Amino acid sequence: MIITKPTVAKQIAAYLHPEITRDQLVGWAENTLMDAEFDEPDAAVLAQVVSRLGVADARAFGLAWADCQARLNPLGFVPRVKLVAA
Repeated sequence: MIITKPTVAKQIAAYLHPEITRDQLVGWAENTLMDAEFDEPDAAVLAQVVSRLGVADARAFGLAWADCQARLNPLGFVPRVKLVAA
């Protein structure tokens, strides 16, 4: 499977919504690093972002809002917040 910028952005968005857990995002990133191919023009950026997601379960790295924002920016995406009534 070829991993593109939108592919990675969708995974981060799924975590932020929250449709997947941090552990699921980390697992996806770890598996992606081992098994997938990155879209060639963006391979360096994709590898950097995905490898950072792969260590998000370590206390020193974490995955706060600012971290997600920092991972999305090089992919060409900006997160937005939308509040809805509970």
